[in-house]
Amino acid sequence: MPRRLVAGFATLSLFAVAAPAPATADSAAKPLDAQLPTTNFPLGQPGAATQKHKAVAPGIDLFTVAHGTGTDGYTVSLLVHGNKEYGSQAEAETAAEAAQSAGFEATVQQFTRPAVADYPAGVGYVARVGQWTVKQRDEAEKVVKQLKEAGIKGKVDFLGDDGVQTTGPWDIRVLTVDPRLFKGSYHSSVGVNVAKRETPSSMAKRAGAIAAVNGGFFNIHTAKNIRGESMGISVVDGHLLSEPVLGRSALILKGRTARITDVKTTITAAPADGQRTPVNGVNRVAATDELVLYTEEFGAKTPADDGSEAVLDASGKVLELRAAGGKVARGTRVLHGTGTMAEWIASQAIEGSTVKIDTKVIDTRSGKTIPLTPDTSIIGGGVGLVRNGREYVTAAADGQANVNMIMRRHPRTLVGVTKSGKLILAVVDGRKPGVTVGASMIEAAQLMLWLGARQAMNLDGGGSSAMVVKGKVVNHPSDGIERGVGDALLITP
Repeated sequence: MPRRLVAGFATLSLFAVAAPAPATADSAAKPLDAQLPTTNFPLGQPGAATQKHKAVAPGIDLFTVAHGTGTDGYTVSLLVHGNKEYGSQAEAETAAEAAQSAGFEATVQQFTRPAVADYPAGVGYVARVGQWTVKQRDEAEKVVKQLKEAGIKGKVDFLGDDGVQTTGPWDIRVLTVDPRLFKGSYHSSVGVNVAKRETPSSMAKRAGAIAAVNGGFFNIHTAKNIRGESMGISVVDGHLLSEPVLGRSALILKGRTARITDVKTTITAAPADGQRTPVNGVNRVAATDELVLYTEEFGAKTPADDGSEAVLDASGKVLELRAAGGKVARGTRVLHGTGTMAEWIASQAIEGSTVKIDTKVIDTRSGKTIPLTPDTSIIGGGVGLVRNGREYVTAAADGQANVNMIMRRHPRTLVGVTKSGKLILAVVDGRKPGVTVGASMIEAAQLMLWLGARQAMNLDGGGSSAMVVKGKVVNHPSDGIERGVGDALLITP
């Protein structure tokens, strides 16, 4: 039996009591309602976060927030169940024994994944070999190679990613928009079309936007030519371009008002002499026995599966019946059916007849329908963070109830709304050991509460996290360059 160490990880830090941040000439000059808090920075050790301020436009302010120092280094995590770096105690001990037998000093460590609003706390285990400073990554890589030669899988792991206590550092950009002073409007954009990914700066430039951040999740696991496809609700200028993932929060934009809630959609197709039939999705690949609607914003040919399609004009008149895999011409929509729904198209969507498409977006918190007016945009989130002024992380409802998404630190793009209606956009850079560590979901919620959000949610993160102000990317995307994404939130004059 190898020597092992079972040690509980430290719990995530609560709000730290910090001294007021020193005022700079820049911060002293900004109006009182354009300030961020200067005490109780919630991440890392107690202390004042450094802040820099820039007035972008009337009512729009950009802050750079920095805090902490880098003290974490690297270790090598042994891969266990499903090639993950964590698993059960037995799995971790088995991995440690294999490494020990191959001549490596291995330890087993226990950690607690904190509870969130809709998912209980859990205990996990990791097996690890060695520890090196942030400047000694090459030494850790050598050990991974040696383990591989011994038939053992391992990976270099930065300890600051673990989601337990850390000293940071953090590098954060915060953009606030005060609707009392700002005279422009908010919009979502999918860029050139739904299928194509595009950078937030490109979308911002085309729209003449003052600022932008990346939007919700998009599907990187579908066909290469349609990877801009949203994985969640997308409404652009009143047009529903993607249905929601039930349970995920959404940002509702109208003019220069913003609010966060949960939504669902009901979409039906009704032939003139037939019953209403549910439409399962919008602008995405259809599963078996599904009916999917493609709009002219899709921008690519529909999937060439074994399904059938009905081409509709704006009034719902069936212009053509065809096999799957055609263009969606301007001014048309396409109903695409697979399996039994292909049979439905053949029997119900008669050429020359009318199929009425009815679309509703419903606020599930209030039960009210959200009018899809030309000035309405909706962006889907991925994990709610703050509800009614309290931490409320909804990982299970969002399908992200796991150690990687709840606990480990990643770059984050966050959006929140204050009690007075101010919009808060925050980008936490990460994946840069010694420079900036990112945030866990719980830390993201704590940060948004510190910034004054009464409602807040997580947008897409990782390499997608980007903030653009006046044509310039003001954060440091973890890919090294700005990534093409599915949609973006735009702030326009």
